[in-house]
Amino acid sequence: MGLVLAEQAEYYRQRAGEYEDWWFRRGRYDHGREANERWFAEAREVRAALTPLIPAGNVLELACGTGLWTRLLAEHAGSVTAMDASPEVISIAQDKVQAENVQWVEQDLFEWEPQGVYDMCLLAFWLSHVPAERMSEFLARVARSLAPGGVMYVIDSARSESASARDHELQPREEQIMTRRLADGREYQIVKHWFDAASVQAMLEQAGWRAEIGSTAEYFVHGSAQPAG
Repeated sequence: MGLVLAEQAEYYRQRAGEYEDWWFRRGRYDHGREANERWFAEAREVRAALTPLIPAGNVLELACGTGLWTRLLAEHAGSVTAMDASPEVISIAQDKVQAENVQWVEQDLFEWEPQGVYDMCLLAFWLSHVPAERMSEFLARVARSLAPGGVMYVIDSARSESASARDHELQPREEQIMTRRLADGREYQIVKHWFDAASVQAMLEQAGWRAEIGSTAEYFVHGSAQPAG
């Protein structure tokens, strides 16, 4: 699994310049007007659910990527620590989100240990890239990063044929390794789970969290959780 995680990290570094094509449904991620409109409508639904939960205190964003959610966090939180393993995506995010209350941290999240406490931890499209055998340990570290009463908010991908690029083939649900392809044809093996709300709810509860996880009609699984203790 170590080799796959190294390949996954390299994939996201190489993908930095085209990462937002996925979110904005461009190029290989354009599945037609109706599918794109459903995607954007459901993304707005997730944003509307998250926004009122963002605290005025300190927020930790793990796997911040190109800052797609960082700007929203910075508009409401007192401070945001935005963390990612890829310096390439952090550079893009810094150009996009020029907010004085954001601290950018380059960090391998599989080596990360909490250095402070936060009122919220946002995991947007990251848990699906954590190997099943490392999930409980990773979630325990998230729990240690939260202040009393703190909340973890999870946003991730539901299984849909039009969630990824047109030239990506979804692996069987029970497998956690997926082949991803860049626009230039280079291929990488990464960890990828396609979640549903019930499976995320069960996973979090088994790891010792109280969770309220739901889903949009097709594309996203999202919700909040707190350590049960």
